[in-house]
Amino acid sequence: MNFFRSQLLRFLAPVVLLVLGAVVCAVLLPAEQASVLNQFFGFPDSDVATHQMRPWVVQGLCFLPALAGFLYAIGGTMDRYIARQFGGIFGVCLSALLSIWLLMDLADKVSDFRESAEVFQTIRDFYTTLAPTVLLLLLPYSLLLALLYSLGKLSGSREIIAMIQAGRSVFRITLPLLLAGIMFSLLCLGLNYHWAPTAEAKADQILTASSGDTPLDATNVLYRNAIDRRLWEIGEFPHDYQIGKPLKNVEVTTTRSDRTLESRLFATEALWNRGDQSWTFRNPVIEEFTPDGAPVFRKLGPSLSISNWSETPWQLIKPGLSASELGIPDLTTWLKANAAGGRFAVASPYQTQWHYRWALPFTCLVTVLLATPLGIHFSRRGTGGGVFLAVALSALMLLLGSVSLALGESGILTPALAAWLPNLTFSLIGFYLFYRRISGRPIYRVLRQFVPGNF
Repeated sequence: MNFFRSQLLRFLAPVVLLVLGAVVCAVLLPAEQASVLNQFFGFPDSDVATHQMRPWVVQGLCFLPALAGFLYAIGGTMDRYIARQFGGIFGVCLSALLSIWLLMDLADKVSDFRESAEVFQTIRDFYTTLAPTVLLLLLPYSLLLALLYSLGKLSGSREIIAMIQAGRSVFRITLPLLLAGIMFSLLCLGLNYHWAPTAEAKADQILTASSGDTPLDATNVLYRNAIDRRLWEIGEFPHDYQIGKPLKNVEVTTTRSDRTLESRLFATEALWNRGDQSWTFRNPVIEEFTPDGAPVFRKLGPSLSISNWSETPWQLIKPGLSASELGIPDLTTWLKANAAGGRFAVASPYQTQWHYRWALPFTCLVTVLLATPLGIHFSRRGTGGGVFLAVALSALMLLLGSVSLALGESGILTPALAAWLPNLTFSLIGFYLFYRRISGRPIYRVLRQFVPGNF
């Protein structure tokens, strides 16, 4: 009877997490589907497949805790014990780092929040929007600290040795931690798909709108419609273009199929009508080009309406955004449009960031590979040397990531190599450290030859 009761209690957690995931999914999914439809309205040239994946990614994130709970439930007694030891410390580390970050950020922005009419609502909306970015930032550090502390504690109490004497290998003992690294990598992959890269810009908009300030306009925006052979040059792009504010100092150049100039339209303002999706140009002047004659200028009255142009304000502003502010769907859209014909921006930053969106989440798994073999120790020397080496390797991985990303965006390294180089390099180091630990030859024995007495 007690056996069946224990089994029931073990699988109760994943069932509860499954129900909670379904509730959260029911709340978030309609809003995300509406956001995707609005994306297609504003950006008719959006990549359909990657944007339609966004609701599926949301569902996956909602049910990821239930999957983790199920893996915990089917694990053995020793697996669950190690998972509990790690999980409790990880929760403390993540909460501590999150509290420190929140206090520092609040201290920096408290003057901005005070200008809002609804202070608490602004704070809630601001940090809710920033949550994916903050989680993506803090998870690897929390993993590193939790792994080093929990494994050091298990090693210091000789529990790791007892597990090995019971017939478990080092790899089998640390398997729950590796699975935790995979689960956190999947979580970061889902967040980094769209929401984390775009969160900071959205949070800034919330802060600016709450204070009542007029946001700065984008200037000198270029957009090329390669299919219809139109080049837009916009002197000032208003921040609140979504609510109908006009674009200023607009110049639209049209070319023929043989790439010769056909016409150039000048206007002091351009207004897009969301209802019939037409453009209205104020104070328009058109310059017409003929193959053998001089250009002819014509004034077309106070305004000119054009209803057969497919461009929308959302499309026009997108090339002016930084590649780091775009998620995988928007980066895919940009790269496909760029490949379709012509470019007015360097493609390497967008290509590098696209690969980086996939590579960055696996920093969690690489952190587990680095910290796990260094957190385990069998000697009386303690974990000082392993902790120092793990922290140093993690710092080097972050440094290499920044340098490699900059080299990729500048075109010195290929985009894929620049994005994946840190993970590949330190994964190999992690596997080597695991090999040394499994074979009973910890790395500190090698390092002790260079720094006697420190390891």
